[in-house]
Amino acid sequence: MLKQEAREPKVELDVDETPPPPAAGLSAAAFGVLTGAKRVVIGRARPTRALEETLLPKTLALPIFASDPISSVAYATEAALAVLLAASLSARHLVFPISIAISALLAIVVLSYRQGIKAYSSSGGSYVFAKENLGTLPGLVAAAALLTDYILTVAVSVAAGVFAITSVAPSLTSYRVELSLACILVLTLGNLRGVRESGLLFALPTYPFIASMYAVRVVGFAKGLTGSWPRAQVPHPLAAGAGSVGLFVLLKAFASGSAALTGVESISNGVTAFRHPQARNAARTLVVMAAIAISLFLGVSYLAVKMDARPSSSASVLSEIARGVFPAGSSGSLVYYFVQAFTLAILILAANTSFQGFPRLAALLARDGYFPRQFVNLGDRLVFSNGMLILAGLASVLILSFRANVDSLIHLYVIGVFTAFTLAQAGMVRYWLRTREAGWRKSAVLNGVGSATTLVVTAIVIWTKFTSGAWMVIIAIPTMIAGFYAVHRHYRSVARRLRAKANAVLARPQPANTVVLYVERLDAATREAFWYARKISNGSLRAIHVPFPGSDPGIRPRFFSWSEGRPALEVLSEEEEPLDAVLEYVWRFPHGEGNFVTVVIPELFRTPSLLSAVMRRSTFSLKHGLLREPGVVVTDVPKLAGSSDGDSAEPRRAVGVVPIASVNAVSLRALIYARSLGLDDTSAVFFSFEDDDAAKIERDWERFPTGLPLEVVDAPFRDLGKPLLTYLRRITADPEAVAVVVMPELVVRGTDRLLHNQRALYLKRILLFEPHVILTSVPYQLV
Repeated sequence: MLKQEAREPKVELDVDETPPPPAAGLSAAAFGVLTGAKRVVIGRARPTRALEETLLPKTLALPIFASDPISSVAYATEAALAVLLAASLSARHLVFPISIAISALLAIVVLSYRQGIKAYSSSGGSYVFAKENLGTLPGLVAAAALLTDYILTVAVSVAAGVFAITSVAPSLTSYRVELSLACILVLTLGNLRGVRESGLLFALPTYPFIASMYAVRVVGFAKGLTGSWPRAQVPHPLAAGAGSVGLFVLLKAFASGSAALTGVESISNGVTAFRHPQARNAARTLVVMAAIAISLFLGVSYLAVKMDARPSSSASVLSEIARGVFPAGSSGSLVYYFVQAFTLAILILAANTSFQGFPRLAALLARDGYFPRQFVNLGDRLVFSNGMLILAGLASVLILSFRANVDSLIHLYVIGVFTAFTLAQAGMVRYWLRTREAGWRKSAVLNGVGSATTLVVTAIVIWTKFTSGAWMVIIAIPTMIAGFYAVHRHYRSVARRLRAKANAVLARPQPANTVVLYVERLDAATREAFWYARKISNGSLRAIHVPFPGSDPGIRPRFFSWSEGRPALEVLSEEEEPLDAVLEYVWRFPHGEGNFVTVVIPELFRTPSLLSAVMRRSTFSLKHGLLREPGVVVTDVPKLAGSSDGDSAEPRRAVGVVPIASVNAVSLRALIYARSLGLDDTSAVFFSFEDDDAAKIERDWERFPTGLPLEVVDAPFRDLGKPLLTYLRRITADPEAVAVVVMPELVVRGTDRLLHNQRALYLKRILLFEPHVILTSVPYQLV
């Protein structure tokens, strides 16, 4: 039976994006301040239906997804030069032919990814290319490599950007770590505002950077070709070696300069962020990005050779070139400062590529069951905010660990991205061989050459940088893969068990329910709890009291008078923890898969504060401990002292509401329990975040008939708090009614709790101080 109102298939409530009231314990004023601050910093929440409006035109997608490879001109040439000069001063001219080789490799990789985008017009990039064609393990290797690279990209790019600014203002050198952390914070906040908003914000410095770099290139070449080449100003140059340049040095320089390829895959990871036609727009943006990156990279490398630029401890090679082209006191000297300012901005924005790639890839892994499911959740601004926050945190750890030192961080770089390149292109070779679409031979050859080339580069990077820190990445990637499989095993095990036991839950006879009222003291909360416990007990109610220091010694006769002797209050032995005494009492009654023991716990709060709820150590630990006991249902009857309904008459009607997220053994057990209570009215409610959610839940609902109606409520802002409160207040608008929220709760142990959304805990936090609402947790033990 489907109960639907207003329109098919969903119920529309009068719900906007306003967050739920401060039921978690903040004062109204403090909550208002925090909400206002969040709206100023992040912006107002956007409904799911507005997702189409966030899609990007090519002009905004370029600075968002291509800032990393474009910005690499600021450090890729320098990274290769540093290796060559460490071997011999006379070897610096080799940086240009090495840059040509790197540019050729970049072109091959870009063309290969362009083929992949055409074949798979969805996000996922290397992970999808490898997983769909080579198998799960290669796909996970590519994913782990990319996630590692994204984290390193943020750390390296931000550190390089701060180094650029300290080249102009050496007095800030001692604050590199603080400045780097501040930049990560700005990036995080900017991206949390939304994809389109961050694109508008970050496009401002990207295009001026490109223009200023072309200005340096054009003016520098004009001076060199029409007169003499400008001389780079090199303060505090790094010491040069006096040895010979062998194959190892050349390969190491090539590997270091290959940082220019980082970020190339980001567009293939974000195809679905583009406007339609998405694949075509993404492919065109990829080609434009490659043309800009290659031309700037080759220009900087050539100028570095002609102008004798060298790595320095206090200035970047790009800063030296810009100062040489636009010397102090010249008519164009101001351009130098523009170059430095825009270099700082673009290097920091290079990290923005990761803020788009990491959350999307994490969400894709989460959908496939290899990453915690929380990474699938869209934030207020329709971005994967959990992934962004985790990325910012991990990058900050690297900044702190390596003291924002670019030279130390750069050795960890590149391995991940080239591993992903290799697997992605190998996967595409398999794709063309399998599908044999038009032009498949040409495409297979192109992807094969790209895969072989990047495989060689991967081997070179590992060989040349292993002892310099690359070993940490080599250890991190398989560790992450092991974590992926552990997460997947957990989710598969849980899903199998919940699916298999769903029919068993429905097949059991009507469950027996023993109701126990926990009486700590006699107050307004206990009065309402007593009314509710008597209503659901079918005449067989038990009441218990555990003495504690300061408890009322005459509570037993007072309760007898209060309850008219039905039931009598049983005083248990005093224990160090009330939980021990209550558990020993509960163990007397049958409970488990087919029977319940409901422990009703009244709580009177002086202030609507979550802290005060936690500080009520006796009831807090009692509720927490009972949830771990199979077959025990915990009902919380909270009451706020001094509230307008504190001395009101007993309610006359109890309406059961079972919020469900899916139909499985957990939710079905809660539904069967709610049905057994015999309340005046009981229904299940499902909050639909997306259009196709309703159809799916209705199909599952028909497969498992419970005899209860289902209401599907539209939740356009992807939050349960406000829609659920609106739904419940329609019930509690009747002063004689209470809403009994029966929450399915999956109980897992240890670190497994990190893999679940803790939906029931969130709902209890939201509803704890909501008037006329009783909270019931029906745990499903997963042991």
